[in-house]
Amino acid sequence: VQLAESGGGLVQAGGSLRLSCEVSGRRLDYYNLGWFRQAPGKEREGVSCQHVEDGSTWYADSVKGRFTIARDNANNMLYLQMNNLRPEDTAVYYCATVGCTPTGIYGSDYWGEGTLVTVSS
Repeated sequence: VQLAESGGGLVQAGGSLRLSCEVSGRRLDYYNLGWFRQAPGKEREGVSCQHVEDGSTWYADSVKGRFTIARDNANNMLYLQMNNLRPEDTAVYYCATVGCTPTGIYGSDYWGEGTLVTVSS
């Protein structure tokens, strides 16, 4: 399975970006999927995930109400819509196949290489 993120860039605080993750090698509906991020000098953290069977989602408290995860199984795509961006959202964002529960992400298997999001103040 290969994952490839795109859609990162430079945006002003309060702006929006949509990240995309193309999954190849296997059907998307075989996996739970999620997004992580890693800010400069910080550990990687889970941002959001979506369960493949019931579509239930989880969001980190820091992004709840601003970010939305979505998947397009027909086109093997995962998305992260990010609104009202803040400078503290600046990070490299990664998509991954994960374990996903209503309380968070556990475990991960396959990762993309990441896409950089920079939010200016």
